[in-house]
Amino acid sequence: MKTVQAIPHKIFTADTLQAQLKRWRLQNNKIVFTNGVFDILHQGHIASLSDAASQGNVLIVGVNADAGVKRLKGESRPVNNEHSRALLLAALVMVDAVIIFEEDTPYNLITSIMPDVLVKGGDYTIETIVGAKEVIAKGGKVIIAPILEGFSTTGIIESMKTK
Repeated sequence: MKTVQAIPHKIFTADTLQAQLKRWRLQNNKIVFTNGVFDILHQGHIASLSDAASQGNVLIVGVNADAGVKRLKGESRPVNNEHSRALLLAALVMVDAVIIFEEDTPYNLITSIMPDVLVKGGDYTIETIVGAKEVIAKGGKVIIAPILEGFSTTGIIESMKTK
């Protein structure tokens, strides 16, 4: 039987994540990082998180804080608050750690984690992925994962408005 008490313990602060990273690295785990808003969790998110998790042993997910989502997506977002979004991600079996970041980009988070693999979905190029240059310079790799077509939070919200 799975214990749900472990789920909140997968949500980290900057300090607790650094301590956990040391433990994971001592065990020679390959650290993977990805990030996003994850406002309304859907099949596309599951596909991209599964793909990211397959790139290593430990998957860390950075989640945009509510204020950052408002700046990126507009005043009507997020639909779910940062704690709810982090908790849902932490409940997923493929996710090992979740951390909320306040900045508009995860640059500081990426450079503090310095993952072995940085995964970003979508129509990015290596040159446009925040932190890619730094990860590559440290010997890591950057992967652009395909997006599962037909699934987006914006699309879900729009379809709800027309019903």
